[in-house]
Amino acid sequence: MTDHQEFPPPLEQPFVAHLVELRDRLLKCVLVITVIFLALIGFSNDLYIFLAEPLIKSLPQGSSMIATGVVAPFLTPFKLTLVVSIFASIPFLLYQAWAFVAPGLYQNERRLAFPLIVSSTLLFYLGMVFAYYVVFPLVFGFMAATTPEGVNQAPDISMFLDFAIKLFFAFGIAFEVPIATILVIWAGLTTAASLAAKRPYVIVAAFVVGMLLTPPDVISQTLLALPMWILFELGLVFSKMYTPKRAEEEQQGDSPAAATATDPVVEDNEAATDYGDSGDEEYREMSDEEMEAELDRIESEESGYEHEAESHPEYEPLPEEDDKTVSGDNNDTPDTKQDK
Repeated sequence: MTDHQEFPPPLEQPFVAHLVELRDRLLKCVLVITVIFLALIGFSNDLYIFLAEPLIKSLPQGSSMIATGVVAPFLTPFKLTLVVSIFASIPFLLYQAWAFVAPGLYQNERRLAFPLIVSSTLLFYLGMVFAYYVVFPLVFGFMAATTPEGVNQAPDISMFLDFAIKLFFAFGIAFEVPIATILVIWAGLTTAASLAAKRPYVIVAAFVVGMLLTPPDVISQTLLALPMWILFELGLVFSKMYTPKRAEEEQQGDSPAAATATDPVVEDNEAATDYGDSGDEEYREMSDEEMEAELDRIESEESGYEHEAESHPEYEPLPEEDDKTVSGDNNDTPDTKQDK
Protein backbone atom coordinates (compact mmCIF):
# COMPACT_ATOMS: atom_id res chain seq x y z
CA MET A 1 0.00 0.00 0.00
CA THR A 2 1.30 3.46 -0.83
CA ASP A 3 2.58 5.30 2.18
CA HIS A 4 1.99 9.01 2.68
CA GLN A 5 5.67 9.51 3.42
CA GLU A 6 6.60 8.47 -0.11
CA PHE A 7 5.08 11.68 -1.46
CA PRO A 8 5.77 14.35 1.16
CA PRO A 9 4.54 17.88 0.54
CA PRO A 10 7.12 20.55 -0.28
CA LEU A 11 8.89 22.54 2.37
CA GLU A 12 6.69 24.81 4.44
CA GLN A 13 6.57 28.47 3.48
CA PRO A 14 6.40 31.38 5.89
CA PHE A 15 2.96 32.62 6.85
CA VAL A 16 3.51 35.91 5.02
CA ALA A 17 4.29 34.00 1.81
CA HIS A 18 0.93 32.22 2.06
CA LEU A 19 -0.86 35.56 2.49
CA VAL A 20 0.94 37.00 -0.54
CA GLU A 21 -0.02 33.98 -2.64
CA LEU A 22 -3.63 34.19 -1.44
CA ARG A 23 -3.76 37.88 -2.35
CA ASP A 24 -2.39 37.20 -5.85
CA ARG A 25 -4.91 34.46 -6.50
CA LEU A 26 -7.82 36.57 -5.26
CA LEU A 27 -6.73 39.38 -7.57
CA LYS A 28 -6.66 36.94 -10.47
CA CYS A 29 -10.20 35.83 -9.64
CA VAL A 30 -11.45 39.41 -9.53
CA LEU A 31 -9.69 40.15 -12.81
CA VAL A 32 -11.30 37.19 -14.59
CA ILE A 33 -14.77 38.10 -13.28
CA THR A 34 -14.26 41.68 -14.43
CA VAL A 35 -13.17 40.63 -17.90
CA ILE A 36 -16.18 38.33 -18.33
CA PHE A 37 -18.49 41.03 -16.99
CA LEU A 38 -17.18 43.62 -19.44
CA ALA A 39 -17.60 41.14 -22.28
CA LEU A 40 -21.24 40.45 -21.35
CA ILE A 41 -22.40 43.91 -20.29
CA GLY A 42 -23.49 44.70 -23.84
CA PHE A 43 -25.80 41.68 -23.81
CA SER A 44 -27.37 42.31 -20.40
CA ASN A 45 -30.89 42.88 -21.74
CA ASP A 46 -30.66 39.77 -23.94
CA LEU A 47 -29.54 37.73 -20.94
CA TYR A 48 -32.52 38.91 -18.93
CA ILE A 49 -34.98 38.13 -21.73
CA PHE A 50 -33.51 34.62 -21.98
CA LEU A 51 -33.81 34.17 -18.21
CA ALA A 52 -37.41 35.39 -18.07
CA GLU A 53 -38.59 33.42 -21.11
CA PRO A 54 -40.17 30.54 -19.09
CA LEU A 55 -42.09 33.08 -17.00
CA ILE A 56 -43.19 35.16 -19.98
CA LYS A 57 -44.56 32.09 -21.72
CA SER A 58 -46.64 31.16 -18.69
CA LEU A 59 -48.22 34.63 -18.27
CA PRO A 60 -51.82 35.08 -19.36
CA GLN A 61 -52.43 36.77 -22.66
CA GLY A 62 -52.07 40.53 -22.36
CA SER A 63 -49.94 40.38 -19.21
CA SER A 64 -46.30 41.40 -18.99
CA MET A 65 -43.57 41.97 -16.43
CA ILE A 66 -43.25 45.36 -14.74
CA ALA A 67 -40.55 47.41 -13.04
CA THR A 68 -41.64 49.08 -9.84
CA GLY A 69 -38.31 50.73 -9.08
CA VAL A 70 -37.01 53.87 -10.75
CA VAL A 71 -33.61 52.41 -11.64
CA ALA A 72 -34.78 48.79 -11.78
CA PRO A 73 -34.78 48.63 -15.62
CA PHE A 74 -31.04 49.40 -15.54
CA LEU A 75 -29.83 47.75 -12.32
CA THR A 76 -31.67 44.45 -12.76
CA PRO A 77 -29.97 43.42 -16.05
CA PHE A 78 -26.71 44.83 -14.63
CA LYS A 79 -27.05 42.58 -11.57
CA LEU A 80 -27.88 39.57 -13.73
CA THR A 81 -24.77 40.12 -15.84
CA LEU A 82 -22.60 40.25 -12.74
CA VAL A 83 -24.12 37.01 -11.41
CA VAL A 84 -23.65 35.32 -14.78
CA SER A 85 -20.00 36.45 -14.78
CA ILE A 86 -19.43 34.86 -11.38
CA PHE A 87 -21.16 31.63 -12.37
CA ALA A 88 -19.21 31.47 -15.63
CA SER A 89 -15.89 31.92 -13.82
CA ILE A 90 -16.53 29.11 -11.31
CA PRO A 91 -14.07 26.72 -13.04
CA PHE A 92 -11.30 29.31 -12.80
CA LEU A 93 -12.20 30.14 -9.19
CA LEU A 94 -12.08 26.48 -8.20
CA TYR A 95 -8.78 26.07 -10.02
CA GLN A 96 -7.26 28.92 -8.05
CA ALA A 97 -8.52 27.42 -4.80
CA TRP A 98 -7.09 24.05 -5.85
CA ALA A 99 -3.73 25.56 -6.77
CA PHE A 100 -3.53 27.25 -3.37
CA VAL A 101 -4.33 24.08 -1.40
CA ALA A 102 -2.67 21.42 -3.58
CA PRO A 103 0.96 21.99 -2.40
CA GLY A 104 -0.08 20.92 1.10
CA LEU A 105 -1.58 17.61 -0.09
CA TYR A 106 0.09 14.27 -0.70
CA GLN A 107 0.25 12.75 -4.15
CA ASN A 108 -2.53 10.22 -3.56
CA GLU A 109 -4.75 12.98 -2.10
CA ARG A 110 -4.21 15.09 -5.20
CA ARG A 111 -5.24 12.23 -7.47
CA LEU A 112 -8.48 11.82 -5.55
CA ALA A 113 -9.30 15.50 -5.01
CA PHE A 114 -8.92 16.70 -8.60
CA PRO A 115 -11.75 14.52 -10.03
CA LEU A 116 -13.98 15.70 -7.19
CA ILE A 117 -13.37 19.35 -8.08
CA VAL A 118 -14.16 18.76 -11.75
CA SER A 119 -17.27 16.73 -11.01
CA SER A 120 -18.52 19.26 -8.45
CA THR A 121 -18.31 22.01 -11.09
CA LEU A 122 -20.23 19.94 -13.62
CA LEU A 123 -22.87 19.00 -11.07
CA PHE A 124 -23.40 22.63 -10.08
CA TYR A 125 -23.98 23.59 -13.71
CA LEU A 126 -26.23 20.56 -14.16
CA GLY A 127 -28.35 21.72 -11.23
CA MET A 128 -28.79 25.14 -12.80
CA VAL A 129 -29.76 23.61 -16.15
CA PHE A 130 -32.28 21.34 -14.40
CA ALA A 131 -33.79 24.33 -12.62
CA TYR A 132 -34.14 26.37 -15.81
CA TYR A 133 -35.51 23.72 -18.18
CA VAL A 134 -37.53 21.56 -15.76
CA VAL A 135 -38.41 23.49 -12.62
CA PHE A 136 -39.12 26.92 -14.06
CA PRO A 137 -41.84 25.84 -16.59
CA LEU A 138 -43.60 23.69 -13.98
CA VAL A 139 -43.49 26.26 -11.19
CA PHE A 140 -44.54 29.23 -13.34
CA GLY A 141 -47.27 27.20 -15.03
CA PHE A 142 -48.57 26.18 -11.61
CA MET A 143 -48.55 29.79 -10.41
CA ALA A 144 -50.39 31.00 -13.50
CA ALA A 145 -53.02 28.25 -13.16
CA THR A 146 -53.72 29.07 -9.52
CA THR A 147 -54.06 32.83 -10.02
CA PRO A 148 -57.52 33.97 -8.84
CA GLU A 149 -59.93 35.52 -11.31
CA GLY A 150 -59.75 39.25 -11.59
CA VAL A 151 -56.05 39.32 -10.61
CA ASN A 152 -53.67 40.58 -13.26
CA GLN A 153 -50.41 38.64 -12.93
CA ALA A 154 -47.58 41.10 -13.58
CA PRO A 155 -44.34 40.00 -11.85
CA ASP A 156 -41.70 42.56 -10.97
CA ILE A 157 -38.41 42.13 -12.81
CA SER A 158 -36.28 42.62 -9.66
CA MET A 159 -38.27 40.16 -7.58
CA PHE A 160 -38.18 37.61 -10.39
CA LEU A 161 -34.39 37.90 -10.65
CA ASP A 162 -34.00 37.29 -6.92
CA PHE A 163 -36.33 34.31 -7.18
CA ALA A 164 -34.40 32.85 -10.13
CA ILE A 165 -30.99 33.31 -8.46
CA LYS A 166 -32.29 31.63 -5.32
CA LEU A 167 -33.52 28.62 -7.28
CA PHE A 168 -30.31 28.39 -9.31
CA PHE A 169 -28.22 28.43 -6.17
CA ALA A 170 -30.48 25.94 -4.36
CA PHE A 171 -30.43 23.39 -7.17
CA GLY A 172 -26.72 23.91 -7.81
CA ILE A 173 -25.95 23.14 -4.16
CA ALA A 174 -28.45 20.27 -4.05
CA PHE A 175 -26.72 18.57 -6.96
CA GLU A 176 -23.51 18.50 -4.89
CA VAL A 177 -24.96 15.76 -2.68
CA PRO A 178 -22.84 12.99 -4.29
CA ILE A 179 -19.67 15.01 -3.65
CA ALA A 180 -20.66 15.59 -0.02
CA THR A 181 -21.41 11.89 0.41
CA ILE A 182 -18.06 10.85 -1.04
CA LEU A 183 -16.15 13.36 1.07
CA VAL A 184 -17.82 12.21 4.30
CA ILE A 185 -16.98 8.58 3.57
CA TRP A 186 -13.48 9.41 2.32
CA ALA A 187 -12.74 11.35 5.51
CA GLY A 188 -13.68 8.30 7.56
CA LEU A 189 -16.53 10.03 9.39
CA THR A 190 -18.93 7.26 8.41
CA THR A 191 -19.29 4.35 6.01
CA ALA A 192 -21.47 3.63 3.01
CA ALA A 193 -23.27 0.87 4.92
CA SER A 194 -24.06 3.26 7.77
CA LEU A 195 -25.46 5.90 5.42
CA ALA A 196 -27.50 3.29 3.57
CA ALA A 197 -29.03 2.21 6.87
CA LYS A 198 -30.08 5.84 7.50
CA ARG A 199 -31.81 6.18 4.13
CA PRO A 200 -35.28 7.01 5.57
CA TYR A 201 -33.82 9.93 7.52
CA VAL A 202 -31.99 11.15 4.41
CA ILE A 203 -35.24 11.18 2.42
CA VAL A 204 -37.01 13.19 5.10
CA ALA A 205 -34.05 15.60 5.29
CA ALA A 206 -34.18 16.04 1.49
CA PHE A 207 -37.80 17.19 1.64
CA VAL A 208 -37.04 19.48 4.57
CA VAL A 209 -34.19 21.11 2.62
CA GLY A 210 -36.48 21.41 -0.40
CA MET A 211 -39.06 23.16 1.76
CA LEU A 212 -36.48 25.65 3.07
CA LEU A 213 -34.69 26.43 -0.21
CA THR A 214 -37.62 26.61 -2.60
CA PRO A 215 -40.74 28.79 -2.79
CA PRO A 216 -43.76 27.71 -0.74
CA ASP A 217 -45.20 25.28 -3.27
CA VAL A 218 -45.20 21.49 -3.39
CA ILE A 219 -43.96 21.20 -6.96
CA SER A 220 -40.60 22.95 -6.51
CA GLN A 221 -40.09 21.24 -3.15
CA THR A 222 -40.63 17.80 -4.67
CA LEU A 223 -38.53 18.61 -7.73
CA LEU A 224 -35.63 19.48 -5.44
CA ALA A 225 -36.05 16.60 -2.97
CA LEU A 226 -36.27 13.79 -5.53
CA PRO A 227 -32.99 14.67 -7.32
CA MET A 228 -31.26 14.99 -3.94
CA TRP A 229 -32.39 11.48 -3.02
CA ILE A 230 -31.29 10.03 -6.36
CA LEU A 231 -27.94 11.81 -6.18
CA PHE A 232 -27.46 10.51 -2.65
CA GLU A 233 -27.83 6.97 -3.97
CA LEU A 234 -25.29 7.73 -6.72
CA GLY A 235 -22.91 9.09 -4.09
CA LEU A 236 -23.14 5.80 -2.20
CA VAL A 237 -22.29 3.90 -5.39
CA PHE A 238 -19.30 6.03 -6.34
CA SER A 239 -18.04 6.30 -2.77
CA LYS A 240 -16.69 2.75 -3.07
CA MET A 241 -13.93 4.16 -5.28
CA TYR A 242 -12.84 6.49 -2.48
CA THR A 243 -13.30 4.17 0.52
CA PRO A 244 -10.00 3.90 2.41
CA LYS A 245 -8.48 0.42 2.38
CA ARG A 246 -8.27 0.39 6.15
CA ALA A 247 -12.03 0.99 6.42
CA GLU A 248 -12.66 -1.83 3.96
CA GLU A 249 -10.52 -4.19 6.02
CA GLU A 250 -12.38 -3.21 9.18
CA GLN A 251 -15.74 -3.81 7.49
CA GLN A 252 -14.52 -7.22 6.31
CA GLY A 253 -13.24 -7.95 9.80
CA ASP A 254 -16.64 -7.14 11.28
CA SER A 255 -18.44 -9.51 8.93
CA PRO A 256 -19.61 -12.91 10.26
CA ALA A 257 -17.51 -14.81 7.70
CA ALA A 258 -14.35 -13.07 8.83
CA ALA A 259 -15.18 -13.70 12.48
CA THR A 260 -15.74 -17.43 11.77
CA ALA A 261 -12.46 -17.62 9.89
CA THR A 262 -10.52 -16.05 12.73
CA ASP A 263 -12.13 -18.02 15.59
CA PRO A 264 -9.77 -21.05 15.44
CA VAL A 265 -6.74 -18.81 15.48
CA VAL A 266 -7.97 -17.00 18.55
CA GLU A 267 -8.78 -20.27 20.33
CA ASP A 268 -5.30 -21.67 19.69
CA ASN A 269 -3.53 -18.47 20.64
CA GLU A 270 -4.47 -17.47 24.19
CA ALA A 271 -2.13 -14.49 24.07
CA ALA A 272 -4.28 -13.03 21.32
CA THR A 273 -7.32 -13.31 23.58
CA ASP A 274 -5.52 -11.66 26.49
CA TYR A 275 -3.95 -8.81 24.63
CA GLY A 276 -6.70 -8.05 22.12
CA ASP A 277 -6.02 -8.00 18.39
CA SER A 278 -3.03 -10.20 17.54
CA GLY A 279 -2.13 -7.90 14.66
CA ASP A 280 -1.74 -4.92 16.96
CA GLU A 281 1.97 -4.70 17.76
CA GLU A 282 1.75 -1.50 19.73
CA TYR A 283 2.22 -1.60 23.49
CA ARG A 284 -0.97 -1.49 25.50
CA GLU A 285 -1.08 -1.43 29.28
CA MET A 286 -2.88 -4.43 30.75
CA SER A 287 -5.79 -4.03 33.11
CA ASP A 288 -5.99 -5.74 36.49
CA GLU A 289 -8.30 -8.45 35.17
CA GLU A 290 -6.00 -9.16 32.25
CA MET A 291 -2.99 -9.27 34.58
CA GLU A 292 -4.70 -11.80 36.86
CA ALA A 293 -5.68 -13.93 33.87
CA GLU A 294 -2.10 -13.83 32.61
CA LEU A 295 -0.73 -14.90 36.02
CA ASP A 296 -3.21 -17.75 36.19
CA ARG A 297 -2.16 -18.87 32.73
CA ILE A 298 1.54 -18.85 33.72
CA GLU A 299 0.83 -20.81 36.90
CA SER A 300 -1.22 -23.36 34.98
CA GLU A 301 1.62 -23.77 32.48
CA GLU A 302 4.18 -24.25 35.30
CA SER A 303 1.97 -26.83 37.04
CA GLY A 304 1.58 -28.61 33.72
CA TYR A 305 5.35 -28.76 33.31
CA GLU A 306 5.78 -30.18 36.85
CA HIS A 307 3.09 -32.79 36.20
CA GLU A 308 4.83 -33.76 32.96
CA ALA A 309 8.19 -34.15 34.78
CA GLU A 310 6.59 -36.39 37.41
CA SER A 311 5.03 -38.56 34.76
CA HIS A 312 8.49 -39.12 33.14
CA PRO A 313 10.85 -40.46 35.89
CA GLU A 314 13.61 -41.25 33.40
CA TYR A 315 14.43 -37.56 33.42
CA GLU A 316 15.74 -37.38 36.98
CA PRO A 317 17.50 -34.30 38.28
CA LEU A 318 21.21 -34.39 39.09
CA PRO A 319 22.19 -35.67 42.54
CA GLU A 320 22.73 -33.10 45.22
CA GLU A 321 26.38 -34.10 45.64
CA ASP A 322 27.02 -33.49 41.99
CA ASP A 323 25.25 -30.15 42.28
CA LYS A 324 27.37 -29.22 45.25
CA THR A 325 30.51 -30.37 43.51
CA VAL A 326 29.69 -28.41 40.46
CA SER A 327 28.70 -25.36 42.47
CA GLY A 328 31.82 -25.74 44.59
CA ASP A 329 34.04 -25.96 41.58
CA ASN A 330 32.41 -22.98 40.05
CA ASN A 331 32.69 -20.94 43.24
CA ASP A 332 36.44 -21.46 43.75
CA THR A 333 38.17 -18.18 44.12
CA PRO A 334 41.47 -17.48 42.39
CA ASP A 335 43.30 -17.96 45.77
CA THR A 336 41.74 -21.38 46.30
CA LYS A 337 42.71 -22.49 42.82
CA GLN A 338 46.28 -21.29 43.45
CA ASP A 339 46.48 -23.35 46.75
CA LYS A 340 45.28 -26.39 44.86
